[in-house]
Amino acid sequence: MSTTTFYNYIGGEWRHPEGQQFENLNPATGEVVCRFPKGSAADIAAAADAAARAFPAWSTLNAPARGAFLFKAAEILESRFDEVAADMTREEGKTLPEAKGEVRRAINIFRYFGGEGSRLNGMLVPSERDRVHMFAIRKPIGVVGLVTPWNFPSAIPAWKLAPALVCGNTVVLKPASAAPLSAYRIVQALHDAGLPKGVVNFVAGPGGELGRALVEAPPLKAISFTGSCQIGNWLHAEASKRRLRIQLEMGGKNPTIVLADADFNAAVENTVNAAFFSTGQKCTATSRAIVEDAIYDRFLDAVVERTRKLKVGDGMQPGIDIGPCVDEAQLDTVLRYIEIGRGEAGEPKIGGSRLTDGDLAKGYFVEPTVFADVTPEMTIAREEIFGPVLAVMRARDFEDAMRIANDIPFGLSASIQTTNLSRVFEFVYRMEAGLLTVNLPSAGVEYQLPFGGTKESSFGPKEQGPAALDFYSDYKTVYLKY
Repeated sequence: MSTTTFYNYIGGEWRHPEGQQFENLNPATGEVVCRFPKGSAADIAAAADAAARAFPAWSTLNAPARGAFLFKAAEILESRFDEVAADMTREEGKTLPEAKGEVRRAINIFRYFGGEGSRLNGMLVPSERDRVHMFAIRKPIGVVGLVTPWNFPSAIPAWKLAPALVCGNTVVLKPASAAPLSAYRIVQALHDAGLPKGVVNFVAGPGGELGRALVEAPPLKAISFTGSCQIGNWLHAEASKRRLRIQLEMGGKNPTIVLADADFNAAVENTVNAAFFSTGQKCTATSRAIVEDAIYDRFLDAVVERTRKLKVGDGMQPGIDIGPCVDEAQLDTVLRYIEIGRGEAGEPKIGGSRLTDGDLAKGYFVEPTVFADVTPEMTIAREEIFGPVLAVMRARDFEDAMRIANDIPFGLSASIQTTNLSRVFEFVYRMEAGLLTVNLPSAGVEYQLPFGGTKESSFGPKEQGPAALDFYSDYKTVYLKY
């Protein structure tokens, strides 16, 4: 297994680490995947300065030409598809099929936003005055800081980088320390595509020091962050002091409502899929199944039996459904919440323990866990766990289910399982969440539509789809007398 040391990327150059390094560990085996430099505030300052120097030329390059770099980077990622996916599984733990799906998504995102370079629209409207031509054109913001998480270490850097670049911004990317290699591979593809020096910069290292340095860097004009509510709220407070444009995607406590008229087997499969695949480490994962009383017992039994069939192990091995938690700290968090759940709802119907048999002892594996008869005031019904833990809750009817689903500080995603069209539209218009699915898992979105939540889950313009351009650009309005 490789123990290669990778570099930060500043001003178009791979900077050899001169100071401390940190190990990037495989959470399934404990082995060292690679090493990265422990970047410093000085590295962030150098990266921001490099981005500022690159901005004038990049921002005045025509948008189709900017998009062409994204198309080329997508081709390069395509040629390295298997390698990039394997790197992701080794460093983050998700199964290899899930990793391949994510790399495919990153490639598609680059191609989608590469196309936006040829249709980067403004506004043209008629004037009330004679012989006055008036229009608005998009203009980039400037230097943008991107802070990305470990759970989608290729897709999220891609969906932030691509619209930022096609709009004409230059970038400083700070990836999560638990999975920096996947983000590195994205930046490497852009470098190999011939991206001009300084347009994209990459600095790995500790979130606290680098996050503060990033938000304080004088050239910075905006910051896009995906991660915890705690860090997101801190960033918002700090960015507001400088009136930086900010975009936050944070936590979720997502419900799946299951009504008695649902396609029963599909509802079971959708709930288990959304709760446990990717080890429940998705901000859109189902963590609350709110089930109509008429089918509650039958549904609970079926979910437990389906969960029992899931195979936990090293995601590089065939036939594995669930990999490990990303690191020891995340494992400890999940196990702590399971103990809280035991105190609140009693012994789980299935799961609830760390797995340590054989090779599993080398990694951070936990059983997929189902708690029954959870009530809305319980901690495990209100706080994000970010692991394979499902709270099954009882609702009298649809109205009661909606009340329970909305009675939460978060509002990222939500799902309903029903064949009643009227209930579907009631759910669509009344559910307090930014992402809704019907007869599908709550997790699993595409890049062509806006992504983002409500309440404490998100702040600022949406990501992905055409809406992403609104964060990374502004309008310049022109009135022209002729």
